[in-house]
Amino acid sequence: MQSTPSEELEGLVVTLDDLRYQYGGPNVPPETPHVFIYFITIENQSNRTVKLLGRKWIIQDEDGETMVVEGDKIVGEEPELLPGEQFSYNSFHIGSCDATAHGSFHGRDEFGDKVHCLIPEFEMRIPD
Repeated sequence: MQSTPSEELEGLVVTLDDLRYQYGGPNVPPETPHVFIYFITIENQSNRTVKLLGRKWIIQDEDGETMVVEGDKIVGEEPELLPGEQFSYNSFHIGSCDATAHGSFHGRDEFGDKVHCLIPEFEMRIPD
């Protein structure tokens, strides 16, 4: 059985609203003390209702190591966005050095077609 491809849905837009840095903390491993907290908004500017079902993040550190994180849901939710609606959330990445991140959110539109939208690349830089 062949899987149907996912369409990048024009009008489904991802914005990085804010990126904050924290060094260490009570639940942060000492070998990876750098915490990057990101705030994301996904806005449905299309003419279709979309249900977001999961995400894929690609994180590459300054040494060239790549980590891919895929999974169901977005911070435990499957947001359904009518045209004109948006979903905002925050999450974090814990690392040992500077990195870049990008990826995609995926889901289905009101017709059951697979759709996705890209997460624009952003840099997670340790302040001087």
